[in-house]
Amino acid sequence: MSSNAHNSQHTPPEQMKDKSQEPKVRPANGHVVIENVYKSFGDVRVLEGVSLDIKPGEVAAILGPSGSGKSTLLRTVNHLENIDAGRITIDGKMVGYEQRGDKLYELHEKEILRRRTNVGMVFQQFNLFPHLRVLDNVMEAQVSALKRSTAEAKAKARELLKRVGLEDKELAFPRQLSGGQQQRVAIARTLALDPAVVLFDEPTSALDPELVGEVLDVIRDLASQGVTMLVVTHEMGFARDVADTVIFMSDGLVVEQGPPREVFSAPKHGRTRAFLGSVLEPAYNL
Repeated sequence: MSSNAHNSQHTPPEQMKDKSQEPKVRPANGHVVIENVYKSFGDVRVLEGVSLDIKPGEVAAILGPSGSGKSTLLRTVNHLENIDAGRITIDGKMVGYEQRGDKLYELHEKEILRRRTNVGMVFQQFNLFPHLRVLDNVMEAQVSALKRSTAEAKAKARELLKRVGLEDKELAFPRQLSGGQQQRVAIARTLALDPAVVLFDEPTSALDPELVGEVLDVIRDLASQGVTMLVVTHEMGFARDVADTVIFMSDGLVVEQGPPREVFSAPKHGRTRAFLGSVLEPAYNL
């Protein structure tokens, strides 16, 4: 794994590649449609009619200040949070609900869990089982949720641990790994379920700076293979280099959306310009 993944931050805007124009593997599934979604916690409105259309194989980087609704939006996509209004579909199937007549009804928990295996999520905190070795962490959901045989789950786990560069750590416990290694195990565990969509909620925010690059390298590799991803991130260099579309949120709204070149080099909205001016290096201040 490269430790200098942050070097992409120093690419001048005029040299940036527009990822949306590059040829890419396009899978048949993983189409996420979010339509006019609202969400409140008590009297606090967190999402204000959010609508997005993420095509199969696209990488959507979601940016914005703290409290803008980014993580809540991500959690509604796999129904870790229910919604107050609107709808979310993945490949045409509603997430968390079914429609009867003109009303939506929340699915039973068993059906929600079954459908949730189609949407992987990688959290800030790695959420590995501390009492299980690395190999068992990656096998567990395959056996319990997908009912794979032990032999099949073990083979899949070893394949994925090799893919994230941790084939030599299968017998280690999470406490024996660095934060970057734990997050790579968490990614392998998520991919073991063969999800159509993978959600990343600030996957590098809990890591020491020198460990960030190894996790971003894994996500870059997934992007090159056409995995549909929604990534909430503060890593601007990663968003510029890897995303097909950049989404800027503020106060529960999608303020701006477009290819990285447009959003970073010529943002249309004042709130986007102010945010980027505060987080980018001086060379990028607009």
